[in-house]
Amino acid sequence: MLAPVMAVAVLGGAAPAAVAAASYDGQSLHGTALFSVKATNNAAAQAFTTGNSRVTRVSAYVASGAATGQITAQIRRNKADGASSIASRTINLASLGGAGAGWLEFPVDAAVTPGATYYLHLQATTTENKPIAWYGTVSSVPGSLTSWNYDKTYWGGWHAYASRLAFYVQPTGSERCGETEQCYVPTTALAARTSGLLGNLSSTEAVLPAFAVGASYVGDSNVLRLPSGRWRYLPAGARTSVVVPANDPGALSQIAESERWLAAGTVPGTTDTQRAAARRALLSMRALLQPNGASAAAWSPPWEYSWPRDGAFVATAFAAAGHDEEAYRILQYDARTQRADGTWEARTKLDGSGPPDARPWQLDANGWVPWATWQWYQAAPAADRNARLNALYPMVRKAADRSAASLGSNGLPPASPDYWELPTGTTNIGTAAPLLAGLNAAADLAGFLGQDADRARWTAAAGKLSTAIARYFAPLGYPRTIDGNHGRDSAAAFMAPPFNEAPADLPAALVSTYRALLLPNGGLLPGNDPDAPWGSYAWTPSTGFFALAWAQLGDTNRADAVLNWVLAKRNGLGEFPETVNGAGNPSSVAPLGWTDALAVMTLRARQGHPLPTPPLR
Repeated sequence: MLAPVMAVAVLGGAAPAAVAAASYDGQSLHGTALFSVKATNNAAAQAFTTGNSRVTRVSAYVASGAATGQITAQIRRNKADGASSIASRTINLASLGGAGAGWLEFPVDAAVTPGATYYLHLQATTTENKPIAWYGTVSSVPGSLTSWNYDKTYWGGWHAYASRLAFYVQPTGSERCGETEQCYVPTTALAARTSGLLGNLSSTEAVLPAFAVGASYVGDSNVLRLPSGRWRYLPAGARTSVVVPANDPGALSQIAESERWLAAGTVPGTTDTQRAAARRALLSMRALLQPNGASAAAWSPPWEYSWPRDGAFVATAFAAAGHDEEAYRILQYDARTQRADGTWEARTKLDGSGPPDARPWQLDANGWVPWATWQWYQAAPAADRNARLNALYPMVRKAADRSAASLGSNGLPPASPDYWELPTGTTNIGTAAPLLAGLNAAADLAGFLGQDADRARWTAAAGKLSTAIARYFAPLGYPRTIDGNHGRDSAAAFMAPPFNEAPADLPAALVSTYRALLLPNGGLLPGNDPDAPWGSYAWTPSTGFFALAWAQLGDTNRADAVLNWVLAKRNGLGEFPETVNGAGNPSSVAPLGWTDALAVMTLRARQGHPLPTPPLR
């Protein structure tokens, strides 16, 4: 009988119907849960004919509320007689990732007679009291044959049904799932908005979770191998991806270019897993980088903006991995988008035209951008780096002068929204620590260019801020705010290298902060302020702060434990998500450029090449 309405997402548009001139091989409409197929009292069958002499694959659109059990597809001569089966394939729900929905493909091997009538029979078994249904349409599909419902309780057996099920026999090309239609997608995969990226250095396109299951990148590239065996990629100059046969010349050219780019720099890591993660992170940061130097945080509408903070980390990671051009391009974008007063908007549209909304600006950018400029300078080719620094220096001067001028009589900057993007009533460590890093970096850069007056001014400001942090934050263990009323903050790690020379009491504060923010899923909250909206979600950047800090400090056991957790939370395409939910699954967006950058920096430090730290003068 008609299955009850199920709370299972049905995503994706309709693929073309597969209607041959003299036979009916299948159709793709799947808007309604038609038949329960859960044993022992339920099954369904669809009569079909085909012009083929052999069938090697059938597919049906299935939605399962059960996470365990199995689904069996058979090609039968007689719908009611299991002994008439000429091909059968059983798939375990657990192997699919559990409960979910989408096109489920069954490899089979059946010799058939063209034009003869056969039945695609579907039945499932599970010990869970959850529905498993075959989706389709209640509208008649021209040329299709009868569908049948087996419901022992309601019909007393088999019953002809006027609606036509969603199925394919011998699907090929775009009929294969993963191209225009999603393959079976576990509901856990839908916790994320995006799962990967396609890119051609001028345009970017997100790989949606429903189309990432069963897919993989081809080599070290942003070309995607689909479950059908064909490839999806963004051709040069295109804004929309195309599906092409495997080994398409245009796709092969893009793969070769990506591999050459990686080879031109360095890929950090001491194991194959680490190096694979680093390669993917570098390619993802490159895909998020726009031609004008704007570095998108991620590729989903709320993240398709450039944050100075995120871009600073990405620029530093590019520089550390030997990709000078990309790092410098981000800094040039920062110089163009700096406000006249030396500050930056919290984020800008990717075309650099300005902020997308009235979100308050954030003072921490005045520390992050000079720090990233200093990190770029340390890694840049020596031949022309002073000339290129001169072009950026007006930006550094305006930023550092604004930082110095912001310090109050107590030596601290004012309260400002920071990476939490939430205001605080008193000074927070997420602003104070980056400003200290930026002032020390700016003073050192001034020295490289012989700007002695600037160096002296910013050195004095850095000393004033350092003394104030030691007075107000250190005795409390470097909490979120100086009043001690907002708990611990993962930004305590910003007091460690490669941002700042670690105070003597910082290692103990890092351990206590980490323990205070640790969640049961193994990751960290950004902070434990009871008013913060984090819930049970761990943030990979906040967790990554500690992996980087401990790697830079030489605390290898702690660094590796945290790093391994972050690496283990990459999704099926190898991308780092922004968050990990309470069930331990990637959520929000993937990839996130900030976490990509932290991974590259941490892996380089663990390889024995820690990033330098601006000297505290």
